[in-house]
Amino acid sequence: MANRRMFSKTITSASAFLMMPPTSRLLYYDLGMNADDDGFCEHFTIMRMTEASPDDLRVLEARGFIKIFDDKVLVIRDWKENNYIQKDRYTPSKYLEIYKKELKLLAKPKQNDCIQDVSTLDTQVRLGKDRLGKVSIGKDISSEQSSQIEQVLDIFYKFNPTLNWGNKTNRSAAEFMIKKFGLEETKRMAEAIRSVQGKPYAPVATTPYQMKEKLAQFKIYFDSQKNNQTKITKL
Repeated sequence: MANRRMFSKTITSASAFLMMPPTSRLLYYDLGMNADDDGFCEHFTIMRMTEASPDDLRVLEARGFIKIFDDKVLVIRDWKENNYIQKDRYTPSKYLEIYKKELKLLAKPKQNDCIQDVSTLDTQVRLGKDRLGKVSIGKDISSEQSSQIEQVLDIFYKFNPTLNWGNKTNRSAAEFMIKKFGLEETKRMAEAIRSVQGKPYAPVATTPYQMKEKLAQFKIYFDSQKNNQTKITKL
């Protein structure tokens, strides 16, 4: 098995990566350093070794950086972008056959496609120049629109850690709100909704879709709160 591991700046400098908490980003590096040549890692061992929080592991999966198969093993979904391993240094993972069906369900290409048949002049630490600029566009959320959607999602994630970042319904709802009201106003509304969750008579909304569907209810609620505050002030 190769002893060196690499991390591509196209992954670690992407907005989706940088918007995660620092502890989640650090855990990503720990998992990458301890993964086998196909990106599989026994996360239970790493969590014990680093004393990382389970929440950070959930953040990495929610953002699409890893896929957790069970309470023991996960695979790093960016393995192809990060690592460039020659065949003569490559050791197939023992988990390839075990999780063969699960790998086929992933949207990413199969993890063992990352092994390159390269010239003997290439070294293990080399990242191909072409590869650095040809990362999956769907994973590297770099467009302004996608970045804005994620800013809205991030607000909901603060009080709903189970939020699915890849859910098309939620992303479409966030996109609709941004187009209709603008990014800053949408973020302001999301923060306002977040601030009243759990309060008496306040509508419940823990996703962008629920916010979009309950806009009228929230307007009535906030108007009533303003009226009540005015009455208290007059008293």
